[in-house]
Amino acid sequence: MKRVRLPTDDWGYETNCFVCEARNDDGLRIPFFHDQDAQTVVAEFELSDTYSGAPTLVHGGVQLAILDEAMAWATIAIVHQWALTSRSNAEFLAPVAVGSSHTVEASISSVDGDRIDTVAQIIDAHGTVCTRATASFLAIGEATAARVAGTEIHEEHRDYLRGG
Repeated sequence: MKRVRLPTDDWGYETNCFVCEARNDDGLRIPFFHDQDAQTVVAEFELSDTYSGAPTLVHGGVQLAILDEAMAWATIAIVHQWALTSRSNAEFLAPVAVGSSHTVEASISSVDGDRIDTVAQIIDAHGTVCTRATASFLAIGEATAARVAGTEIHEEHRDYLRGG
């Protein structure tokens, strides 16, 4: 299995992403990887009670943020497209406990023009699917991504987004 760490720096602008940015002291700082063999995006995480909702459980909104981030990275790593979430749906199937190891996995279910459909799940250390989500993303392209960021995308990341 070949896993490649997905970059959060050198895009040409500051991301400060709540979920994945290592420099965001208030964020989750979860590193994401592209499993090139399985064509999935994966990340392992363990959250403290700072992110709890009910005592001992990770807040549902935090789970949604992790799932959304994994699916967004899937659009970049697998389809090589910048994209924004246009619709999402989630099922909470089992508790996600604070202080316990979990994995999030995301993949692409279909691509139809500018619409990219994704699926993701949070799995506990015993293999139980705790939370499952689907989302549709709208591909926005490099020019729109640069305009939103207020800068140009670095050349090496242009190549990455082009599948190079």
